[in-house]
Amino acid sequence: MSTSKSARAISLETLIKVLQDKSYSNISLNNSLNHSDLSQADQNLATKIVYGTIQYRLFLEYQLKGLVRTKLTEKYLKPLLLMSIYQIVFLDKVPNRAVLDEANKLAKQFGKHHSSGYRVVNGILRSFIRRGVILPDAKDEIKYLSVKESMPEWLVNYFANHWGMGRTKKLLESINQPAKNSVRISALCDRDQVFNQLKTESYEPEWSNLSVNDVILGHGGVSQSDLFKRGKLTIQDEAASLVVESFDFDSKEEYILDACSAPGGKTVQMAERVVAGDVTALDIHEKKLHLVKENAKRMNVANKVKIKACDARKVQDVFKPGEFTKILVDAPCSGLGLLRRKPEIRYTKTERDLQNLQKIQLAILDSVSPLLKEDGELVYSTCSISVEEDEAVVEKFLKLHPDFELKPFKLSKLESKTGMLKIMPDQDNNDGFFIAKFKMRG
Repeated sequence: MSTSKSARAISLETLIKVLQDKSYSNISLNNSLNHSDLSQADQNLATKIVYGTIQYRLFLEYQLKGLVRTKLTEKYLKPLLLMSIYQIVFLDKVPNRAVLDEANKLAKQFGKHHSSGYRVVNGILRSFIRRGVILPDAKDEIKYLSVKESMPEWLVNYFANHWGMGRTKKLLESINQPAKNSVRISALCDRDQVFNQLKTESYEPEWSNLSVNDVILGHGGVSQSDLFKRGKLTIQDEAASLVVESFDFDSKEEYILDACSAPGGKTVQMAERVVAGDVTALDIHEKKLHLVKENAKRMNVANKVKIKACDARKVQDVFKPGEFTKILVDAPCSGLGLLRRKPEIRYTKTERDLQNLQKIQLAILDSVSPLLKEDGELVYSTCSISVEEDEAVVEKFLKLHPDFELKPFKLSKLESKTGMLKIMPDQDNNDGFFIAKFKMRG
């Protein structure tokens, strides 16, 4: 790839891949940025345009109503219009004139020979600037919120049915806020020392309100730091780090199973707490296990982590009953708790997915539960807030396994008296997460 592409050219190239070819935004964007010679400021602009356009796609498409008078045949046209309208509406520091100039240049650059695409783009964008933003009638609350907050109607309905319209508005506003830069300090390090080093290096750290070992940074780029490379900290959301906190660790021998481990954030976190014993990390995809290995090596716990490619629904073919003192099922899920961090999830998931995933989640719990030692602990977690994948899974598992019961747990800054904890994305602008802890009936 040429290294002379502008930030907006890279944004458009990435958006064509994501919106037209269904590529993953993070992979496509990272590949493009890694092969570019953009300054940090231009990389930040490209990132903002790509994620902002994906996040607000539904809203941006609605703005084209009444403005498109011809079929947008060329592949680049719709992504270019969407990213241009995104900049006009959401990027206050970029003048409209600059957006139009850049859009015209990109239309000529990406258009076919003798294409009139730049005239189409220019005409539509000028019309939009004259007309301004439009929204549906506010009387239809679901449709209005769907367009305003750029969330599919089924999800707005789902939130409203479960948490009421007032909470839904707060949830949607919160989900559209930028994700925090959260890091977890290794349990093998001196927390205050690492925190002070982050301060010295101008990361503007603040302690998390949720977890005692997590720190919120004022800006990104920490993966390039010496602290990261030497395994003193890792990039992990505060809510995600609570999952491992829900286990009771002591100095006895621990043999832990992480049933769905890749990329290994929680595997590593558990290995840091193991005094004697080890963590066996499973993943259905062998390729993904190299990420677990790399993570464990960087975080200085490779000697406590074993990896095995295995479908968690078939673990009884590989391990003996009662082999593990602790089991974590951080289950494959819809990711509805990560809507802020992974904006395309809102457009790719359906309500049917929640039921299909529930079957997989139950099958995994059903398969791993006999491997737990009598006085052991089984933790089930998802990065979803859907009732089908969270509370309903717990209820069905307990019905199928009357020998198990929920076990209350304490975290560093929270506690669950019921054995279940749901973190919602509007609580402190963190990821949405669900944790349930089980033990065998005594």
